[in-house]
Amino acid sequence: MSFDELGLRAELLKAVKSKGYTSPTPIQTRVIPAILKDHDILARAQTGTGKTDAFALPLVDILSRNIHERRYPRALVLAPTRELALQVGESIKAYARRVSIRCTVVYGGVNISPQIDRLKRGIDILVATPGRLLDLAYHRDLDLTRIEFLVFDEADRMLDLGFSDEISEILDLVPNERRTMLFSATYTQQIRNLAKIMLQKPEYIEVTPSNTAAESVVQKLHLVDQTNKRALLIHLITQGHWTQILVFVRTKFGANKLTEKLVANGISAAALHGNKSQSFRTRTLKEFKNGEIRTLVATDVAARGLDISNLPYVVNYDMPRIPEDYIHRIGRTGRAGISGIAVSLVSPDEKVHLKAIEKLLKQKIPNQEISGYTMGGPVPDFVLLRPNNPSSEKKVDKNIKEIVDERKTKKQRGKPPAGKTILKPRSRKKTEKTKAGGKPSRSRTRFQQSSKRGSARGKKQNHS
Repeated sequence: MSFDELGLRAELLKAVKSKGYTSPTPIQTRVIPAILKDHDILARAQTGTGKTDAFALPLVDILSRNIHERRYPRALVLAPTRELALQVGESIKAYARRVSIRCTVVYGGVNISPQIDRLKRGIDILVATPGRLLDLAYHRDLDLTRIEFLVFDEADRMLDLGFSDEISEILDLVPNERRTMLFSATYTQQIRNLAKIMLQKPEYIEVTPSNTAAESVVQKLHLVDQTNKRALLIHLITQGHWTQILVFVRTKFGANKLTEKLVANGISAAALHGNKSQSFRTRTLKEFKNGEIRTLVATDVAARGLDISNLPYVVNYDMPRIPEDYIHRIGRTGRAGISGIAVSLVSPDEKVHLKAIEKLLKQKIPNQEISGYTMGGPVPDFVLLRPNNPSSEKKVDKNIKEIVDERKTKKQRGKPPAGKTILKPRSRKKTEKTKAGGKPSRSRTRFQQSSKRGSARGKKQNHS
Protein backbone atom coordinates (compact mmCIF):
# COMPACT_ATOMS: atom_id res chain seq x y z
CA MET A 1 0.00 0.00 0.00
CA SER A 2 1.15 3.57 -0.71
CA PHE A 3 0.34 6.80 1.16
CA ASP A 4 -1.81 7.84 -1.82
CA GLU A 5 -4.29 5.07 -0.96
CA LEU A 6 -4.86 6.25 2.64
CA GLY A 7 -7.19 9.13 1.74
CA LEU A 8 -5.00 12.01 2.97
CA ARG A 9 -4.93 15.52 1.53
CA ALA A 10 -2.51 16.25 -1.33
CA GLU A 11 -0.60 18.79 0.81
CA LEU A 12 0.06 16.15 3.45
CA LEU A 13 1.15 13.60 0.87
CA LYS A 14 3.74 16.11 -0.37
CA ALA A 15 4.94 16.63 3.21
CA VAL A 16 5.32 12.88 3.67
CA LYS A 17 7.36 12.57 0.47
CA SER A 18 9.56 15.50 1.50
CA LYS A 19 10.48 13.49 4.61
CA GLY A 20 11.70 10.70 2.37
CA TYR A 21 8.92 8.22 3.23
CA THR A 22 7.91 6.01 0.30
CA SER A 23 5.32 3.74 1.90
CA PRO A 24 3.44 3.66 5.23
CA THR A 25 4.55 1.42 8.09
CA PRO A 26 2.20 -1.40 9.21
CA ILE A 27 0.75 0.67 12.06
CA GLN A 28 0.21 3.68 9.78
CA THR A 29 -1.57 1.46 7.25
CA ARG A 30 -4.11 0.43 9.89
CA VAL A 31 -4.40 3.47 12.19
CA ILE A 32 -4.71 6.29 9.63
CA PRO A 33 -7.84 4.91 7.88
CA ALA A 34 -9.41 4.02 11.26
CA ILE A 35 -9.04 7.59 12.55
CA LEU A 36 -10.33 9.04 9.28
CA LYS A 37 -13.42 6.82 9.72
CA ASP A 38 -14.16 8.31 13.18
CA HIS A 39 -13.15 5.31 15.32
CA ASP A 40 -11.69 5.38 18.82
CA ILE A 41 -8.32 3.61 18.82
CA LEU A 42 -6.52 1.25 21.18
CA ALA A 43 -3.19 0.49 19.52
CA ARG A 44 -0.13 -1.42 20.63
CA ALA A 45 3.16 -0.96 18.82
CA GLN A 46 6.78 -0.90 19.83
CA THR A 47 8.87 2.23 19.58
CA GLY A 48 10.29 3.16 16.18
CA THR A 49 7.30 1.87 14.19
CA GLY A 50 6.03 5.30 13.07
CA LYS A 51 3.07 5.58 15.44
CA THR A 52 3.48 9.37 15.91
CA ASP A 53 2.78 10.00 12.23
CA ALA A 54 0.01 7.41 12.43
CA PHE A 55 -2.09 9.82 14.52
CA ALA A 56 -0.48 13.13 13.48
CA LEU A 57 -1.39 12.85 9.79
CA PRO A 58 -5.13 12.07 10.17
CA LEU A 59 -5.54 14.62 13.01
CA VAL A 60 -4.10 17.42 10.89
CA ASP A 61 -6.12 16.26 7.89
CA ILE A 62 -9.48 16.29 9.75
CA LEU A 63 -8.92 19.61 11.54
CA SER A 64 -7.74 21.35 8.35
CA ARG A 65 -11.10 20.68 6.66
CA ASN A 66 -12.90 22.98 9.09
CA ILE A 67 -10.64 25.77 10.37
CA HIS A 68 -12.32 28.12 12.87
CA GLU A 69 -11.69 31.87 12.80
CA ARG A 70 -11.19 31.96 16.57
CA ARG A 71 -8.50 29.41 17.31
CA TYR A 72 -8.86 27.23 20.41
CA PRO A 73 -7.48 23.75 21.21
CA ARG A 74 -9.51 21.09 19.39
CA ALA A 75 -7.00 18.25 19.68
CA LEU A 76 -4.98 17.37 22.79
CA VAL A 77 -1.99 15.01 22.70
CA LEU A 78 -0.62 13.90 26.09
CA ALA A 79 2.95 12.64 26.48
CA PRO A 80 4.70 11.39 29.64
CA THR A 81 7.99 13.32 29.25
CA ARG A 82 9.20 16.66 27.99
CA GLU A 83 11.44 15.06 25.37
CA LEU A 84 8.63 12.99 23.92
CA ALA A 85 6.25 15.98 23.93
CA LEU A 86 8.78 18.06 21.97
CA GLN A 87 9.39 15.23 19.52
CA VAL A 88 5.66 14.71 18.90
CA GLY A 89 5.19 18.46 18.54
CA GLU A 90 7.89 18.67 15.87
CA SER A 91 6.27 15.85 13.87
CA ILE A 92 2.83 17.46 13.99
CA LYS A 93 4.13 20.93 13.11
CA ALA A 94 5.87 19.55 10.01
CA TYR A 95 2.43 18.59 8.64
CA ALA A 96 0.32 21.33 10.26
CA ARG A 97 2.14 24.22 8.60
CA ARG A 98 1.26 22.80 5.16
CA VAL A 99 -2.49 23.27 5.79
CA SER A 100 -2.54 26.35 8.07
CA ILE A 101 -3.06 24.43 11.31
CA ARG A 102 -1.43 25.76 14.47
CA CYS A 103 0.26 23.51 17.01
CA THR A 104 2.20 24.25 20.19
CA VAL A 105 3.87 22.25 22.98
CA VAL A 106 3.63 22.95 26.72
CA TYR A 107 5.68 21.22 29.43
CA GLY A 108 7.07 21.88 32.90
CA GLY A 109 10.54 22.92 33.98
CA VAL A 110 10.50 26.16 31.97
CA ASN A 111 8.93 29.62 32.27
CA ILE A 112 5.16 29.34 31.85
CA SER A 113 4.60 32.92 30.55
CA PRO A 114 5.69 32.33 26.91
CA GLN A 115 3.44 29.26 26.79
CA ILE A 116 0.48 31.32 28.04
CA ASP A 117 1.17 34.00 25.39
CA ARG A 118 1.26 31.35 22.66
CA LEU A 119 -2.07 29.90 23.80
CA LYS A 120 -3.66 33.36 23.78
CA ARG A 121 -2.69 33.83 20.12
CA GLY A 122 -4.77 30.77 19.27
CA ILE A 123 -3.93 27.15 18.44
CA ASP A 124 -5.63 24.06 17.00
CA ILE A 125 -3.50 21.21 18.39
CA LEU A 126 -1.91 21.14 21.83
CA VAL A 127 0.83 18.68 22.84
CA ALA A 128 1.37 18.62 26.61
CA THR A 129 2.75 16.84 29.64
CA PRO A 130 0.05 16.22 32.29
CA GLY A 131 1.47 18.43 35.07
CA ARG A 132 1.90 21.62 33.04
CA LEU A 133 -1.44 21.08 31.29
CA LEU A 134 -3.28 21.05 34.63
CA ASP A 135 -1.35 24.13 35.83
CA LEU A 136 -2.57 26.06 32.78
CA ALA A 137 -6.12 24.74 33.06
CA TYR A 138 -6.57 25.45 36.77
CA HIS A 139 -5.22 29.00 36.37
CA ARG A 140 -7.75 29.52 33.56
CA ASP A 141 -5.07 30.08 30.95
CA LEU A 142 -6.35 27.11 28.95
CA ASP A 143 -9.87 26.02 27.99
CA LEU A 144 -10.27 22.28 27.35
CA THR A 145 -14.06 22.27 26.95
CA ARG A 146 -13.89 22.18 23.13
CA ILE A 147 -11.48 19.28 22.74
CA GLU A 148 -12.65 17.00 19.91
CA PHE A 149 -9.68 14.61 19.86
CA LEU A 150 -7.76 13.24 22.85
CA VAL A 151 -4.58 11.23 22.23
CA PHE A 152 -2.53 9.38 24.84
CA ASP A 153 0.96 8.64 23.56
CA GLU A 154 3.09 6.12 25.52
CA ALA A 155 0.13 5.55 27.86
CA ASP A 156 1.86 2.68 29.69
CA ARG A 157 4.82 4.88 30.61
CA MET A 158 2.45 7.61 31.75
CA LEU A 159 0.92 5.17 34.24
CA ASP A 160 4.37 3.86 35.26
CA LEU A 161 5.36 7.42 36.16
CA GLY A 162 2.36 7.79 38.46
CA PHE A 163 0.11 10.04 36.35
CA SER A 164 -3.10 8.14 37.17
CA ASP A 165 -4.59 10.99 39.23
CA GLU A 166 -3.62 13.60 36.62
CA ILE A 167 -5.26 11.53 33.88
CA SER A 168 -8.49 11.37 35.91
CA GLU A 169 -8.43 15.15 36.39
CA ILE A 170 -7.84 15.75 32.68
CA LEU A 171 -10.75 13.47 31.75
CA ASP A 172 -12.99 15.63 33.97
CA LEU A 173 -11.90 18.76 32.07
CA VAL A 174 -12.48 17.52 28.51
CA PRO A 175 -15.92 16.86 26.92
CA ASN A 176 -17.46 13.39 27.15
CA GLU A 177 -18.32 13.61 23.46
CA ARG A 178 -14.92 13.29 21.85
CA ARG A 179 -12.72 10.91 19.90
CA THR A 180 -10.03 9.15 21.96
CA MET A 181 -6.88 7.36 20.86
CA LEU A 182 -4.70 5.37 23.23
CA PHE A 183 -1.25 4.20 22.13
CA SER A 184 0.80 1.87 24.31
CA ALA A 185 3.79 -0.44 23.93
CA THR A 186 2.23 -2.93 26.37
CA TYR A 187 -1.28 -4.11 27.24
CA THR A 188 -1.09 -4.21 31.03
CA GLN A 189 -4.20 -4.56 33.18
CA GLN A 190 -3.94 -0.84 33.98
CA ILE A 191 -4.05 -0.01 30.28
CA ARG A 192 -7.08 -2.24 29.77
CA ASN A 193 -8.86 -0.58 32.71
CA LEU A 194 -8.03 2.87 31.33
CA ALA A 195 -9.30 1.88 27.89
CA LYS A 196 -12.65 0.76 29.36
CA ILE A 197 -13.12 4.17 30.97
CA MET A 198 -12.03 6.32 28.03
CA LEU A 199 -12.85 4.52 24.79
CA GLN A 200 -16.17 3.87 23.09
CA LYS A 201 -16.32 0.86 20.76
CA PRO A 202 -12.62 1.18 19.94
CA GLU A 203 -10.80 -0.47 17.08
CA TYR A 204 -8.06 -2.70 18.49
CA ILE A 205 -4.85 -2.51 16.51
CA GLU A 206 -1.81 -4.61 17.35
CA VAL A 207 1.06 -4.50 14.92
CA THR A 208 4.06 -5.90 16.76
CA PRO A 209 3.90 -8.22 19.79
CA SER A 210 5.43 -6.74 22.93
CA ASN A 211 7.91 -9.59 23.26
CA THR A 212 9.80 -8.97 20.03
CA ALA A 213 12.70 -6.69 19.24
CA ALA A 214 13.28 -5.18 15.83
CA GLU A 215 15.02 -7.62 13.49
CA SER A 216 17.49 -4.91 12.50
CA VAL A 217 18.94 -4.86 16.06
CA VAL A 218 21.90 -7.16 16.73
CA GLN A 219 21.79 -8.20 20.41
CA LYS A 220 24.69 -9.45 22.51
CA LEU A 221 25.75 -9.51 26.15
CA HIS A 222 28.90 -9.60 28.24
CA LEU A 223 28.94 -11.34 31.62
CA VAL A 224 31.04 -9.01 33.73
CA ASP A 225 31.64 -8.31 37.40
CA GLN A 226 29.95 -5.08 38.54
CA THR A 227 33.32 -3.53 39.41
CA ASN A 228 34.61 -4.15 35.86
CA LYS A 229 31.65 -2.68 33.99
CA ARG A 230 33.08 0.80 33.64
CA ALA A 231 36.45 -0.45 32.39
CA LEU A 232 34.73 -2.75 29.89
CA LEU A 233 32.52 0.05 28.56
CA ILE A 234 35.53 2.32 28.06
CA HIS A 235 37.35 -0.54 26.31
CA LEU A 236 34.40 -1.19 23.98
CA ILE A 237 34.03 2.48 23.05
CA THR A 238 37.73 3.19 22.48
CA GLN A 239 38.85 -0.08 20.91
CA GLY A 240 35.70 -0.44 18.82
CA HIS A 241 35.90 3.23 17.69
CA TRP A 242 32.23 3.69 18.56
CA THR A 243 31.03 7.10 17.43
CA GLN A 244 27.58 7.52 18.98
CA ILE A 245 26.36 5.57 22.02
CA LEU A 246 23.25 5.74 24.18
CA VAL A 247 23.96 4.19 27.59
CA PHE A 248 21.14 3.24 29.96
CA VAL A 249 21.65 3.34 33.73
CA ARG A 250 19.21 2.78 36.58
CA THR A 251 19.66 5.95 38.67
CA LYS A 252 20.35 9.66 38.25
CA PHE A 253 23.37 9.40 40.57
CA GLY A 254 24.70 6.51 38.49
CA ALA A 255 24.30 8.55 35.30
CA ASN A 256 26.29 11.47 36.75
CA LYS A 257 29.05 9.24 38.12
CA LEU A 258 29.51 7.24 34.91
CA THR A 259 29.53 10.42 32.84
CA GLU A 260 32.32 11.88 34.99
CA LYS A 261 34.44 8.74 34.58
CA LEU A 262 33.95 8.64 30.81
CA VAL A 263 34.96 12.28 30.45
CA ALA A 264 38.00 11.64 32.67
CA ASN A 265 39.03 8.95 30.17
CA GLY A 266 38.80 11.28 27.21
CA ILE A 267 35.33 10.22 26.00
CA SER A 268 32.93 13.12 25.47
CA ALA A 269 29.77 12.34 27.41
CA ALA A 270 26.72 13.95 29.03
CA ALA A 271 24.07 12.75 31.48
CA LEU A 272 20.36 13.03 30.76
CA HIS A 273 17.84 12.62 33.59
CA GLY A 274 14.99 14.30 35.43
CA ASN A 275 17.17 16.51 37.64
CA LYS A 276 18.61 18.34 34.64
CA SER A 277 16.93 21.58 33.57
CA GLN A 278 14.87 21.55 30.38
CA SER A 279 17.27 23.94 28.62
CA PHE A 280 20.20 21.65 29.47
CA ARG A 281 18.31 18.55 28.29
CA THR A 282 17.28 20.17 25.02
CA ARG A 283 20.80 21.45 24.32
CA THR A 284 22.41 18.11 25.28
CA LEU A 285 20.09 16.12 23.05
CA LYS A 286 20.76 18.47 20.13
CA GLU A 287 24.54 18.15 20.60
CA PHE A 288 24.26 14.37 20.80
CA LYS A 289 22.22 14.21 17.59
CA ASN A 290 24.76 16.47 15.86
CA GLY A 291 27.67 14.28 16.97
CA GLU A 292 29.21 16.90 19.27
CA ILE A 293 28.71 14.53 22.23
CA ARG A 294 29.86 10.95 21.73
CA THR A 295 28.06 9.26 24.62
CA LEU A 296 24.68 10.01 26.18
CA VAL A 297 24.15 8.42 29.61
CA ALA A 298 20.45 8.35 30.41
CA THR A 299 17.81 6.94 32.74
CA ASP A 300 14.74 5.19 31.31
CA VAL A 301 12.41 8.10 32.04
CA ALA A 302 14.61 10.71 30.35
CA ALA A 303 15.23 8.54 27.28
CA ARG A 304 11.60 7.52 26.76
CA GLY A 305 10.48 8.60 23.30
CA LEU A 306 13.90 9.77 22.09
CA ASP A 307 14.07 9.56 18.31
CA ILE A 308 17.68 9.61 17.14
CA SER A 309 18.13 8.66 13.52
CA ASN A 310 20.91 6.20 12.62
CA LEU A 311 21.93 5.59 16.24
CA PRO A 312 24.45 2.71 15.96
CA TYR A 313 24.86 1.58 19.61
CA VAL A 314 22.70 1.15 22.69
CA VAL A 315 24.29 -0.16 25.91
CA ASN A 316 22.45 -1.55 28.94
CA TYR A 317 24.98 -0.59 31.61
CA ASP A 318 22.41 -1.53 34.27
CA MET A 319 19.99 -4.25 33.25
CA PRO A 320 16.31 -3.22 33.38
CA ARG A 321 14.23 -4.87 36.08
CA ILE A 322 11.11 -4.82 33.92
CA PRO A 323 11.60 -7.06 30.86
CA GLU A 324 9.47 -4.85 28.57
CA ASP A 325 11.83 -1.93 29.26
CA TYR A 326 14.57 -3.90 27.51
CA ILE A 327 12.48 -3.77 24.31
CA HIS A 328 12.02 0.00 24.67
CA ARG A 329 15.71 0.57 25.31
CA ILE A 330 17.14 -1.37 22.39
CA GLY A 331 14.41 0.10 20.18
CA ARG A 332 16.39 3.35 20.17
CA THR A 333 18.68 1.73 17.60
CA GLY A 334 17.79 -0.23 14.46
CA ARG A 335 15.04 2.26 13.59
CA ALA A 336 13.45 2.53 10.15
CA GLY A 337 15.15 -0.68 9.06
CA ILE A 338 18.69 0.59 9.64
CA SER A 339 20.81 -1.91 11.57
CA GLY A 340 22.05 -1.23 15.09
CA ILE A 341 23.80 -3.04 17.95
CA ALA A 342 22.44 -3.48 21.48
CA VAL A 343 25.01 -4.50 24.11
CA SER A 344 24.12 -5.58 27.66
CA LEU A 345 26.63 -5.65 30.53
CA VAL A 346 25.31 -8.30 32.93
CA SER A 347 26.70 -8.76 36.43
CA PRO A 348 26.05 -11.94 38.49
CA ASP A 349 23.34 -10.13 40.50
CA GLU A 350 21.54 -9.20 37.27
CA LYS A 351 21.28 -12.70 35.82
CA VAL A 352 17.73 -12.98 37.20
CA HIS A 353 16.73 -9.93 35.10
CA LEU A 354 18.48 -11.42 32.06
CA LYS A 355 16.48 -14.65 32.43
CA ALA A 356 13.21 -12.69 32.57
CA ILE A 357 14.17 -10.77 29.41
CA GLU A 358 15.13 -13.93 27.53
CA LYS A 359 11.86 -15.54 28.61
CA LEU A 360 9.96 -12.57 27.19
CA LEU A 361 11.97 -12.64 23.96
CA LYS A 362 11.70 -16.44 23.75
CA GLN A 363 15.33 -16.55 22.74
CA LYS A 364 18.83 -16.54 24.24
CA ILE A 365 20.93 -13.41 23.84
CA PRO A 366 24.41 -14.42 22.57
CA ASN A 367 27.17 -14.12 25.18
CA GLN A 368 30.52 -12.73 24.06
CA GLU A 369 33.74 -12.99 26.10
CA ILE A 370 36.36 -10.25 26.05
CA SER A 371 39.78 -11.19 27.39
CA GLY A 372 40.67 -9.40 30.60
CA TYR A 373 37.21 -7.98 31.25
CA THR A 374 34.41 -10.55 31.14
CA MET A 375 33.84 -13.41 33.53
CA GLY A 376 34.95 -16.89 32.51
CA GLY A 377 37.48 -15.64 29.97
CA PRO A 378 41.29 -15.84 30.26
CA VAL A 379 42.83 -13.61 32.90
CA PRO A 380 45.48 -11.22 31.50
CA ASP A 381 49.06 -11.37 32.81
CA PHE A 382 48.87 -7.98 34.52
CA VAL A 383 46.16 -9.29 36.88
CA LEU A 384 47.99 -11.09 39.72
CA LEU A 385 44.89 -12.79 41.13
CA ARG A 386 41.22 -12.86 40.24
CA PRO A 387 39.32 -14.41 43.19
CA ASN A 388 36.87 -17.22 42.45
CA ASN A 389 38.50 -17.80 39.06
CA PRO A 390 39.94 -21.36 39.00
CA SER A 391 42.55 -20.73 36.29
CA SER A 392 43.74 -17.54 37.98
CA GLU A 393 44.02 -19.21 41.41
CA LYS A 394 46.08 -22.04 39.88
CA LYS A 395 48.59 -19.67 38.29
CA VAL A 396 48.99 -17.28 41.22
CA ASP A 397 51.94 -17.40 43.59
CA LYS A 398 51.01 -19.05 46.93
CA ASN A 399 52.27 -16.08 48.95
CA ILE A 400 49.92 -13.69 47.13
CA LYS A 401 46.96 -16.01 47.67
CA GLU A 402 47.77 -16.30 51.39
CA ILE A 403 47.90 -12.51 51.73
CA VAL A 404 44.51 -12.12 49.99
CA ASP A 405 42.94 -14.89 52.10
CA GLU A 406 44.34 -13.36 55.30
CA ARG A 407 42.87 -9.93 54.46
CA LYS A 408 39.54 -11.52 53.59
CA THR A 409 39.47 -13.33 56.96
CA LYS A 410 40.25 -10.10 58.84
CA LYS A 411 37.42 -8.30 57.08
CA GLN A 412 34.98 -11.04 57.95
CA ARG A 413 36.06 -10.99 61.63
CA GLY A 414 35.55 -7.25 61.76
CA LYS A 415 31.95 -7.48 60.58
CA PRO A 416 29.25 -7.63 63.32
CA PRO A 417 26.92 -10.66 63.35
CA ALA A 418 23.80 -10.33 61.20
CA GLY A 419 21.04 -8.34 62.90
CA LYS A 420 23.35 -6.86 65.56
CA THR A 421 24.83 -3.41 65.83
CA ILE A 422 28.05 -2.52 67.58
CA LEU A 423 27.57 0.40 69.98
CA LYS A 424 30.46 2.82 70.17
CA PRO A 425 31.65 3.74 73.69
CA ARG A 426 30.83 7.23 74.88
CA SER A 427 33.56 9.74 74.18
CA ARG A 428 35.79 10.19 77.25
CA LYS A 429 36.28 13.88 76.50
CA LYS A 430 32.57 14.60 76.83
CA THR A 431 32.37 12.69 80.13
CA GLU A 432 35.32 14.59 81.59
CA LYS A 433 33.87 17.88 80.40
CA THR A 434 30.61 17.14 82.17
CA LYS A 435 32.40 16.21 85.38
CA ALA A 436 34.42 19.40 85.20
CA GLY A 437 31.26 21.51 85.15
CA GLY A 438 30.65 21.54 81.39
CA LYS A 439 27.18 21.54 79.88
CA PRO A 440 25.53 18.10 80.16
CA SER A 441 24.26 16.37 77.04
CA ARG A 442 20.73 17.12 75.79
CA SER A 443 19.60 13.55 76.38
CA ARG A 444 20.81 13.61 79.99
CA THR A 445 19.10 16.95 80.61
CA ARG A 446 15.82 15.54 79.29
CA PHE A 447 16.19 12.48 81.51
CA GLN A 448 16.78 14.69 84.58
CA GLN A 449 13.78 16.84 83.67
CA SER A 450 11.55 13.80 83.30
CA SER A 451 12.78 12.51 86.68
CA LYS A 452 11.88 15.83 88.28
CA ARG A 453 8.44 15.74 86.66
CA GLY A 454 7.98 12.20 87.96
CA SER A 455 8.88 13.30 91.49
CA ALA A 456 6.49 16.23 91.26
CA ARG A 457 3.68 13.94 90.10
CA GLY A 458 4.37 11.61 93.03
CA LYS A 459 4.15 14.48 95.51
CA LYS A 460 0.90 15.73 93.90
CA GLN A 461 -0.69 12.30 94.21
CA ASN A 462 0.39 12.00 97.84
CA HIS A 463 -1.23 15.38 98.59
CA SER A 464 -4.49 14.35 96.96
